Amino acid sequence: MRVLAITKIFPNRLEPLSAPFNRQQFAALARRCELEILASIPWFPSAARFARWSGAGRLCGVPDRDRIDGLDVRHPRFLFVPKIGHSIAGPLYAASLAAHVLRYRNRVDVVLGSWAYPDGFAAVVLADLLGVPAVVKLHGSDINVVARMPGPRRRLKWALPRAARVVAVSKPLAKAAEELGVNPWRIGVVPNGVDTSRFFPADRRRAHRALDLALGGPLILYVGRVAREKGVLDLADAFASLTSARLAIVGDGPALDECKRRLAPLGERVIFAGARGHDEIPNWLAACDVLALPSWNEGMPNVVVEALASGRKVVATDVGAIPELLHQRSLGEMVRARAPAELAAALERAIREPYEPARLRAAANVVDWDASARELEANLRAAIAPAARAA
Repeated sequence: MRVLAITKIFPNRLEPLSAPFNRQQFAALARRCELEILASIPWFPSAARFARWSGAGRLCGVPDRDRIDGLDVRHPRFLFVPKIGHSIAGPLYAASLAAHVLRYRNRVDVVLGSWAYPDGFAAVVLADLLGVPAVVKLHGSDINVVARMPGPRRRLKWALPRAARVVAVSKPLAKAAEELGVNPWRIGVVPNGVDTSRFFPADRRRAHRALDLALGGPLILYVGRVAREKGVLDLADAFASLTSARLAIVGDGPALDECKRRLAPLGERVIFAGARGHDEIPNWLAACDVLALPSWNEGMPNVVVEALASGRKVVATDVGAIPELLHQRSLGEMVRARAPAELAAALERAIREPYEPARLRAAANVVDWDASARELEANLRAAIAPAARAA
């Protein structure tokens, strides 16, 4: 089976930390089939002159072709019009990639769009040009946030029902696909996996030494983009009411300065580690007692899967697939989004209740990336089956 993947969420030479879940799943998928990757880069005329203010400008230095995690990756540019809105993004994206995709005529069996909009929309359009089926993979914010905007929602209501298969990382996202007009029998649920060779119950003291952290009270960990919608300011307010713990924030983002301001009175009890490579996250998870993820919306957050694989308890909001992941009380607690008082109480209970990491890991039933890729492959093969093509 020959697969052409189209996605704008993928690492590149200038953003090596981007979307590690896509990189890992695609690397596992490439061991099972022939995989070509178009990891698109936003562009507009004279973008480089605006590098100080524009992400598209900062990415002008990404090469047209690269090798990432053993994968040959092409980085075609797509026309990005700042401040115009999302309504025309799908058609612009498809038009921008058409010349690149047409080179694959008679060379691929299926087109995979990884991210609903604009990638999934474009995958449906471009697969039709190639005369092959399209599969669209849904991740989280692409449906929970982008698909709620009028323009993208209208485009997705047209595109998703035309895909041969829609693959969601969680049951709530699968339900959202139904609401956009996709027949349930065309939808597959394929949870993301985890690298079980790196994320496993490890010794806390050894992890503290590796990170040069002093041993002290219980450690609460946040890993991710430091943004308001990720609940980091709710976490800051909740942590301020705790007296016997430390907090480590691993990541960067637009709410970082405000987060530092709110937590400044707590001094050395708070560690701002900045953005870290994915290879460092196993040590941070091993060092912590509890992972906190108070997001306002989520798909299937990989950091929660990685925490559970590491045998660490989780306190998170009851959004997206988190209820599926924290399917029993021994794995952690869930609270409402935007409820710092509830979050504080749950964190207090979590750091006071002892648990056995190995037992927690066993109860979590995590799967590795090979298993995840095997399920994705099955959905891709189902899309090219004669019955799917005829429907």
